[in-house]
Amino acid sequence: MTTIKGPAIFLAQFLGDKPPFNSLASICKWAASLGYIGVQIPSWDSRCIDLQKAAESKTYADEIKGIVQDAGLQITELSTHLQGQLVAVHPAYDTLFDGFAPAQVHNNPKARQEWAVQQLKYAAKASRNLGLNAHATFSGALLWPTVYPWPQRPAGLVETGFKELAARWMPILDEFDKNGVDLCYEIHPGEDLHDGISYEMFLEHTNNHPRACLLYDPSHFVLQCLNYLEYIDNYHERIRMFHVKDAEFNPTGKQGVYGGYQGWVDRAGRFRSLGDGQVNFKSIFSKLTAYDFKGWAVLEWECALKHPEDGAREGAIFIKDHIIRVTEKAFDDFAGTGSDEKFNRSVLGLK
Repeated sequence: MTTIKGPAIFLAQFLGDKPPFNSLASICKWAASLGYIGVQIPSWDSRCIDLQKAAESKTYADEIKGIVQDAGLQITELSTHLQGQLVAVHPAYDTLFDGFAPAQVHNNPKARQEWAVQQLKYAAKASRNLGLNAHATFSGALLWPTVYPWPQRPAGLVETGFKELAARWMPILDEFDKNGVDLCYEIHPGEDLHDGISYEMFLEHTNNHPRACLLYDPSHFVLQCLNYLEYIDNYHERIRMFHVKDAEFNPTGKQGVYGGYQGWVDRAGRFRSLGDGQVNFKSIFSKLTAYDFKGWAVLEWECALKHPEDGAREGAIFIKDHIIRVTEKAFDDFAGTGSDEKFNRSVLGLK
């Protein structure tokens, strides 16, 4: 078994225009002061990284690593959540998702998709240049508007959707394979890969691509009423990344999973700071450790109530206290009697 690495923190929700949140160097020093030892970097934010430059220049990638290391930290992974979303966009969401892309590809879905695919390919090379072995992203969605079967789905619609989704991702997956990096999909509502079954359909259509791996985030499963512990049993061989994020689901006689169009504070299901929600992290850390998860425990802070700086400060302690330092011996070794084949046969009454 392996001791999970951490605590680490995803920087996306903390970046801002004021110090210490407005540059990679200063935000890393802030994270280190809270007790974090790793940072996950959003690749779309120029305050942190120029993704294309990191892909094309090992020297620049080393400079980024140096900035992080000067703060006493490591880079855990890069993220292309926003760019991954744009690999597959249903027309109903074109206008909303244009904001994830540069202005020159707005109102041009084909150009926007091509830009997103190139971004993912840059991410594969940048990850290699940074010495990373896993990468976080979203799958995007062609089928999400039909997630509830009303109106009735036309026969073959789901098959067509997953066939197209796989076709868009296969060249990207092959690029990640060429660079020795696992591409980890965050299973998330709003994505075609939003639960175990949808992930399995994607695997089937990508010929079980060895790089089509998982970012495990239990908060999204709490809000779907999915068994997030059994999920680890089912997919531990594909789990390469871990977002430590809490959530709660408190249905009432007025609303449930769909939330009644309410904002986050008023929804039955909402994200919370670590320890304030319902996720059983003791069991999660135990399962991942038992399955020899070799990655990082990364705080993703999203809470409708608590101030982010308080969530970050408490999160470092929370993760550190949940990481299990693995044992190097069995607890009952003291009672061992030793053995060899002759002794074992005698115990069984064999000659």
